[in-house]
Amino acid sequence: MGEINMIPFIDVMLVLLIVFIITVPVMKHSVTIELPKASNEPEDTKPQTLSLAVQADGAYFIDDAPVPDGELSSLFAKAAARNPQPDLHIRGDKDVRYERVAKAMAAAQQAGLKKIGFITEPEKQP
Repeated sequence: MGEINMIPFIDVMLVLLIVFIITVPVMKHSVTIELPKASNEPEDTKPQTLSLAVQADGAYFIDDAPVPDGELSSLFAKAAARNPQPDLHIRGDKDVRYERVAKAMAAAQQAGLKKIGFITEPEKQP
């Protein structure tokens, strides 16, 4: 005989199929538990912003409160220690010396503030 007899193999496969069809629904309902509910939405925690204004005469204002030059670095250090770290927004008068803005930026960098941005106003179209 030159061919393999497949009939016994097919019979065994059909028997195994019937066994699995019968046992799977029984295993599914064996233990009932209530799983905890979880949300996969990320938390939306936005860091606060620290607003630094530099007037034309070089005076510093943090959140509309005047700040002496000596206290600027200590305020930046306190802000850098917060978690999440606040963003620093610098608004400089167009007539202020660049040196005053650069000193404020250097103090913020030395204190450890990572995000520093500039606030500008767009030019008015006639």
